[in-house]
Amino acid sequence: MSVRLYFGNLPRSLEREEFEAIFTEDADSLVSVKLISDRKTGKCRGFGFVTAKDDATADTLVEKYNGFTLQDATLKVEKAMPRTEKESEGSRGDSSGQRRQKKGGSKRGGNNVVVAESQSADAGPDPRWAQDLAKLKEMLAAQTAAS
Repeated sequence: MSVRLYFGNLPRSLEREEFEAIFTEDADSLVSVKLISDRKTGKCRGFGFVTAKDDATADTLVEKYNGFTLQDATLKVEKAMPRTEKESEGSRGDSSGQRRQKKGGSKRGGNNVVVAESQSADAGPDPRWAQDLAKLKEMLAAQTAAS
């Protein structure tokens, strides 16, 4: 099963070819390499994704490239969070989970205002913090039981 990796803190001046060249020695174990660029300017937005063929390869790439220095920028590499159904449906619009108010919609000069959408109650905790959340709940339960 393929694993998608997030590469963050990429230099803004990075070109697609330069990003792909980093992975030449690992090319046989990768599915895809994608640098995310701004639609208007075509410049790097500071992050990209690499899809590895399996978990072992993904773990090796994280160890190898997390903290790697590229053009005076220290890369941040981690396994990408899987897309949820809600995000993949809204991927054509504002996929960040936020809505923008139309210009002129506010009484104060018509500036764009970003309004965060509330998350549904059935959404569980972020998997990256689920273990810590469980520990905190146990500690809180122990404190209330002791008092």
